[in-house]
Amino acid sequence: MPSSGEGSGAEQGFIMRMPRGGLLFLATLLGSLFLIVLYFQSVTKPDAGVKTSKRLAGKSRRSPLQTLYNGDQSEMLTAQRSLQGRRELLEQACLSHTKKRRVLSPSDLKHLIVDDKHSLIYCYVPKVACTNWKRVMMVLSSDGSYTDPLSIPASEAHIPGNLRRMSDLSVSEINHRLRSYLKFLFVREPFERLVSAYRNKFTRSYNTAFHKRYGTKIIRRHRPNAKPEALEKGNDVSFLEFVQYLVDPRTQREDSYNEHWERVHSLCHPCLIHYDVVGKYETLEPDAQAVLKLIGVDQTIQFPTSHKSTRTDGNMAAGFFQHISPFYQKKLFNLYRMDYLLFNYSTPGYLRTR
Repeated sequence: MPSSGEGSGAEQGFIMRMPRGGLLFLATLLGSLFLIVLYFQSVTKPDAGVKTSKRLAGKSRRSPLQTLYNGDQSEMLTAQRSLQGRRELLEQACLSHTKKRRVLSPSDLKHLIVDDKHSLIYCYVPKVACTNWKRVMMVLSSDGSYTDPLSIPASEAHIPGNLRRMSDLSVSEINHRLRSYLKFLFVREPFERLVSAYRNKFTRSYNTAFHKRYGTKIIRRHRPNAKPEALEKGNDVSFLEFVQYLVDPRTQREDSYNEHWERVHSLCHPCLIHYDVVGKYETLEPDAQAVLKLIGVDQTIQFPTSHKSTRTDGNMAAGFFQHISPFYQKKLFNLYRMDYLLFNYSTPGYLRTR
């Protein structure tokens, strides 16, 4: 990622040519930016005693954050204790594997969805039940127009304007919510998530947009003597070609990873933002129930369960990696290594990296 010092020479030249009024405006702007930097560099644990919002200040109910940190520990579900244990492991991993902190930018917050009604922030990760969590967030934040998550079409859950994002808020609004709202995310075994993304985006005939945007590029770069039809449609990308695309220095240099295969730590920035709850796809149902209980809606909202017979698991992922050479397996593991470390996932036994 570019450092904050890039472009400083150009900025200095710009200042020298600016009139006095422009200099005053720029000085004010830089002063505001400095305050933002100070805040984001100092974000640690949230203040569980802060009122959730001015609108809610008169209400007696506890916020999810207060329930988590100040509630009766004897009443906590086993799953809730497990979620807190993961939070502690994540903090330790961040201290061990993060050398230096950087400043958050608005683009870093575009995956954070806000529900002001329940003082809640959710960082969505594609291929980790994010469609169902978006449905739940729509029900939670609605004025009653949505009551059942499963009644919301998947396509509607992914319309950006249907949910409020942190990146759309002002700096003061962001600061307040980061400090006083319950923040949570759900993660998944990295290679199982990756195989799930490949299967969904490159082996389904209806995903023509992905075939055109990514498939054609992948085939052009990584398939010698590709046929004209493949170059035009991009609808038959192999898993090996997908892996080659991911580890290709040109991809990392020229393209930003699509959110469906971007690393979780790059989507949600868990070493810069203090997440109070870390759920896992492998224990989705009890973890989701624990989050809903913290919010106080476990009796009125049920998290949608999945009954897919072909869900991507470790055995299926092993089958896909069987045809990937140790050389590419090692390069790919290095790419996703931080997600394995931060979220306490073991190196898959099927990998041949030596």
